Amino acid sequence: MDEPTYCNINYSETQRPASSRRSGVTWERVVLLVLSVLLAAALTALGVTLHENTQTKKRLQKYQDEAKILTEILSGTEPSKVEQPTKPPSVRDETCPRCEDGWEPHGGKCYFFSWVTSSWNKSRKQCTSMSGDLVVINNREEQPDNWYSDNPDVEDCVRMGEKDGATNLKTWFDKSCRTLQKYICEKPEKA
Repeated sequence: MDEPTYCNINYSETQRPASSRRSGVTWERVVLLVLSVLLAAALTALGVTLHENTQTKKRLQKYQDEAKILTEILSGTEPSKVEQPTKPPSVRDETCPRCEDGWEPHGGKCYFFSWVTSSWNKSRKQCTSMSGDLVVINNREEQPDNWYSDNPDVEDCVRMGEKDGATNLKTWFDKSCRTLQKYICEKPEKA
């Protein structure tokens, strides 16, 4: 009769049966995947929030500058030069038009659209204080309608907007230079 033989078998980590090794790896991978997704979501949210905060700060600065100009105009004092914020050089500046914040690029020039109304003289002073001048119409196709009332010398300034109550027709037309209007400044792009 054969007698049974007993022995002690020890498995190393690499020799464990496949079922126990597979369950540990799957659980670790799931945890790592969940943590990676959460980290990516947090970084995306942080980037979006940073971008929105930067845009909000720029808009707030523009509104503060406009409020300062409006206060000076309403108080009857000369509008002071609005300090244009400087931005650090970046790769984008090498290929894109160069206009300060608050100015819009178009056709090699920068344009500033005011939010406040002012007379022609005060508007021009504000534009020159920002190193620009009031926008100039340079060709015949852009000229206003040259309509004049009882006094043709009165309408030497131009206005852009609705003409004769037609809300669907936006155009240039002459207006008295004494009429308070929003203004547009222009200057060349920075080289």
